[in-house]
Amino acid sequence: MKDYNTIVGILEFRQRGFSFRTIQKRFQIGMGTIERTIRVFDDTGLTLENLKAMDPKAVEELFYPQEQIRRKKADLPDFGEYYRRIHAPGSKVNITFLWYEYKEEHPDGYQLTQFTEYYNRYVKEHYGDADVSMAVERIPGEKMYIDWVGDQPALLKIPGEKELQKVHVFTTTMAFSSMVFAECFTDEKIDKFLKGVVDAVEHYGGVARYFVPDNLRTAISKHTKDRLTINSLFKDLENFYGTIVLPPPPRKPRGKASVESHVSYLETHLIEKLKEETYTCIEDINSRTREIVDAINGRTLKRSASRLELFETYDKPALKPLSGARFSPVDYKVVTGIPDNYHIEYDGHYYSVSYTLHGKPAILKATFHEIIICDQYNRKIAEHRRVYSTFPKYVTQDEHMPKEHLYYRNINQHDGSFYRSWARKFGQNMWLFIDLLLKKSDHEEQAYNSCMGILQACEDTSHNIVEEVATTCLKSNTVYYTGFMKLLKKMKSESSYGPVLYEDEDSEDVIINLKHKNLRGKDNYR
Repeated sequence: MKDYNTIVGILEFRQRGFSFRTIQKRFQIGMGTIERTIRVFDDTGLTLENLKAMDPKAVEELFYPQEQIRRKKADLPDFGEYYRRIHAPGSKVNITFLWYEYKEEHPDGYQLTQFTEYYNRYVKEHYGDADVSMAVERIPGEKMYIDWVGDQPALLKIPGEKELQKVHVFTTTMAFSSMVFAECFTDEKIDKFLKGVVDAVEHYGGVARYFVPDNLRTAISKHTKDRLTINSLFKDLENFYGTIVLPPPPRKPRGKASVESHVSYLETHLIEKLKEETYTCIEDINSRTREIVDAINGRTLKRSASRLELFETYDKPALKPLSGARFSPVDYKVVTGIPDNYHIEYDGHYYSVSYTLHGKPAILKATFHEIIICDQYNRKIAEHRRVYSTFPKYVTQDEHMPKEHLYYRNINQHDGSFYRSWARKFGQNMWLFIDLLLKKSDHEEQAYNSCMGILQACEDTSHNIVEEVATTCLKSNTVYYTGFMKLLKKMKSESSYGPVLYEDEDSEDVIINLKHKNLRGKDNYR
């Protein structure tokens, strides 16, 4: 069963015109999975926008119903016989051909990807691995390899500390020209990894079709839930640069031989040179790093040209131009479950999401100016301006709160002048009632709850009725919450329009009932 990100990713890439082979490499899946996903999508009649609007779990269930997952174990063929047929002198038989034969006999059997995996396990178990290498055709501008150099030299002298601090070397290599970029950092956290990628892209002056990171786990070794972080990180890079992040095959070092060889090269030709000195700041280390790397790129290779010459001639013209904007490195924080108070902590402050999401995974992305919070599928669910002042500690949007929380929050953040101002819009007698209610308490704050309840109840009521209730309460000295609310309920049920208050020439309160069509006169009873 494939997850939501893989399903939507396959469809997005296909609609953007990418080949099946590219999709297979990006998501590390078989051709059968791609074909199945596209077929099911076509059968639904939905658009990609419809699909994105659905609940992710519903999308997964749509494409991979649970009853289809629990398929009985299929029979396997005699792989020994298959091996002999494939390696027989003059044979043109391959594993795909044999799989078609297998499916004719076992229609409900394994699909090609899993069938091939079982065959490879058999060959490895009985015949071992073939120690051969494969010639690889390099395409200009196609791939930018990304890695951290394993050697971490102690080069940085921190004032007041006896021991030198280690530095971490980030490096990229263009697959065709072997053009190298390197930058030193104090650690391998995500913000450093992203800065390295951004600086490398700007150094090359363009974007490769594929970014191929290796050993990315080290970039997030200080974070939890690595998979969620990696998914979000890859998607952000792909969206901004219009590229594809393409990890090398897991546990297959032959798939990353090029970058490994250049990392080894830098461990000797860069780091050994850096070790000749000590430095008091990271800027000085990087200044020296640029000098050494420029020299490396300028050396003539076996191809009678330098890395720089090959890059300028072949790679650079094939790179996608930069958009002009700069990718803003963000700090990623993953939470396995949003707390019950529906706030996520970052840098001593707490930022809200909808209370309905508590308990679910989330990804917080912090830039210098804003906090963006996404769900586990990298969809934005909240956005806040980042707070640097000591207070407020909690940054909360009203729409994220349940009604009862919003009610009590409003009570606590307002004073007596707020409630008097609110009451005034209903009329003079209502203002007098609220003013007296506030003054009756030993401490004004003790009446805030009553004022909030009364005024909120009056919001959907005719001002005439509210004024009549307030006037009656003042005359009868019934200045308390329960008395007002009982009278308000009674008068709302008795009148469609309610009474209106006028002032006579002597400024005395006079209540006059409005006539309306629902009142019966004496003629109705004749």
